[in-house]
Parts: sequence; C-alpha cells; structure tokens
Amino acid sequence: MSLSLNSLTVLVTRPEHQADRLCQLIKQHGGHAIRCPALIISEPQDWTPALAILDRLDRYDLAIFTSANAVDRAMPLIQQRCGLPPRLEIAAIGKATTQALARYGITPHLQSAQCFTSETLLALLRLQQHTVVGQSIAILRGEGGRGLLAETLSARGARVDHAEVYRRERPTADITALLERWWRGEIGAVVITSGESLLNLFDMLGVAGQDYLRETPLIVVSVRIKHIAAARGCRRILIAQEASDDAIITALIHLISPSSSSVRYAT
Repeated sequence: MSLSLNSLTVLVTRPEHQADRLCQLIKQHGGHAIRCPALIISEPQDWTPALAILDRLDRYDLAIFTSANAVDRAMPLIQQRCGLPPRLEIAAIGKATTQALARYGITPHLQSAQCFTSETLLALLRLQQHTVVGQSIAILRGEGGRGLLAETLSARGARVDHAEVYRRERPTADITALLERWWRGEIGAVVITSGESLLNLFDMLGVAGQDYLRETPLIVVSVRIKHIAAARGCRRILIAQEASDDAIITALIHLISPSSSSVRYAT
C-alpha cells in the first residue's frame, strides 16, 4: 500500500488547538489539510462545583479523566492546589487522554493494551459491582458529557460526582469559501473525532453543504460516531482503529490506496 495521500484534500474538524499535528502529518504524507474547527473548548460557565471536587480529591477512591481536554483544564488547577492524593487511582479514556496525563508525569492505574472507551472501561474487573460498591468516584469531563459512566457506576453502587472543567461550543464561521471548494470537488475526505463535532458541522454547513458532507468519505474514530453519521444520511464512513493522529492517517491512506475500490465502508 502506498504511504502517500496523493494530494488528497482533507477537512480537519478538530478544535484549533488540537489540530496541528494531524495537519502536519497530512502534509508530510502528500495531502492538503483544511482546518475547519467544529468545536471550541472554553471555560465552564461556573467553576465553583468543579473546584469543590478538585479541592477534596482525597475523599475519592478513583478519578476518571474522560478526555485530553479534561486533563489539560484540570491538572494545572490540581497542581496549584493540593495535588493528586497518593491513594487516588486514576483512569483515562482514550490514548490521547493517557498521553495528556503523561505530560504531567501521571500513568493511569487503569490501562489496557487497547485504548479505553467508556464501554471498555466499564468492562474492567476493577469497575464491577463487587469492587465499586460504596466507593467514591470523580469523573472529570466537559459540561454535558455522556452519562453512561456515571449512570452505570451509580447503578453498581458507587457514589459518583462530576467535575465539569470545560465547555464545548459550536463555532461561528463564514464557510462560503469552503462550500465553493466543495462544489468544485476539492474536498476528498472529512475527519470527525467526536459526535458533537459532526452535529456542529452539519449545522454550520446549512442545507446546501449538508448534501456535500453526506457524499464525502468520512474518517471517524468510533462506532458511536459512525452511528450518528449514518443517522444523518452519511453514506461513506470509515472507522479509524483509534482516535490517534497516526491511526487517522492510516485510514486516509487506506481510503485512497489502489485497492480502495475494495474498501468496505461501515454499515
């Protein structure tokens, strides 16, 4: 398989501060990246509830970081305050989250050979009912994040609190030039790394642009995002093996390889 993207133009929808490396890799592999952030990461509307949890982490048995953004927003505050208690176990969802923790010198206690999703994390023996009942668990996340972790752990008998340390917003941008490039057939693929980014992109593009999006190959990073895309009428969806930039590049190369006619899109 060729390792070149053969001048493929890729729409990158990662938040601006998280898009640099992927855009660089696309260029290094002979492609062209167009930045179109479909998500803005900003401060929570009210820090008070989150800070109350961060100030008493010594009362918790486990802290779960749900994203790299959660790490980067919470860890500076934790370090400025009391630090991580020695007995506190740490779990991370996703490779990017684990890498973000590593930048602060932290290795999660709960890891596996494969990257965690909420579902795989909940399948661990450590988080079954007989081990979490009566324990206190802090989930560090963005406002309005998925409820699966808290709902499942609460049902298993744990006491669960959320520290919402950032807020996700939809950007406002003039996408006229982007629609013109799409109309000229210049957009060869779109990278989607969260369900919320996909829904925001649909809203940003409007009716005319939504048809372009439905007909353009999407590289997504989870089955959950694939289902959201399919429900919106997207027809050509490839799932990267994980959410890392390298895995996304591999999926893009697979998309345009000489054997791409045999590529099986997710259904």
